[in-house]
Amino acid sequence: MEVILKYFDDFSEAQIAQFEQLEALYKDWNEKINVISRKDIDTLYERHVLHSLAIAAICNFHKGARIIDIGTGGGFPGIPLAIFFPEVEFVLADSIGKKIKVVQGVADAIGLKNVTAVHSRVEDVKGNNFDFAVSRAVAPLGELWQWVERKIKPGKHSDDLHAGLICLKGGDLTKEIKESGLEAKAQAWSVHDIFPEPVFEEKFVIYVPK
Repeated sequence: MEVILKYFDDFSEAQIAQFEQLEALYKDWNEKINVISRKDIDTLYERHVLHSLAIAAICNFHKGARIIDIGTGGGFPGIPLAIFFPEVEFVLADSIGKKIKVVQGVADAIGLKNVTAVHSRVEDVKGNNFDFAVSRAVAPLGELWQWVERKIKPGKHSDDLHAGLICLKGGDLTKEIKESGLEAKAQAWSVHDIFPEPVFEEKFVIYVPK
């Protein structure tokens, strides 16, 4: 938890309490349903929570915005972002039911009222009125964009960025961005520049506007 407070100092007491509960909850759920690698569970706040909050560091979603988390897995980046933005609506979708069970369990346990957990492939999620789509290491950029482009409505729903896709990725992304056909649109930020921790040296935030 200390690594989160190292970079953010304006949380309410309720938000801090929600973040603090995550470690015990995920350790408990991980014993039943393995959603986080066992080597990562002890560094949950750095590798999963802080990593997710790199999106919050570059994009301040407006109150009332609707965000879809594609292939949320155990709830990343969606759960940390939903804590960070309590007045923003999050739909966390995954095609694997047991993962959505964990997401719902964690959201219920910490009292997140702005999260809807959906057992579905993102292509099958109804509606095309999302302001942003977010994801973490789910699929190549081109595939992600195909899945969500029609689900995102145009406009500006944050202080910083127009509606679009924001995803967390690692490694050399030059080839992936080129193959996506989105070279002219995609922007990238180094997570290590945002949070200078060794674990983020080859991690990036990629943004594609609608």
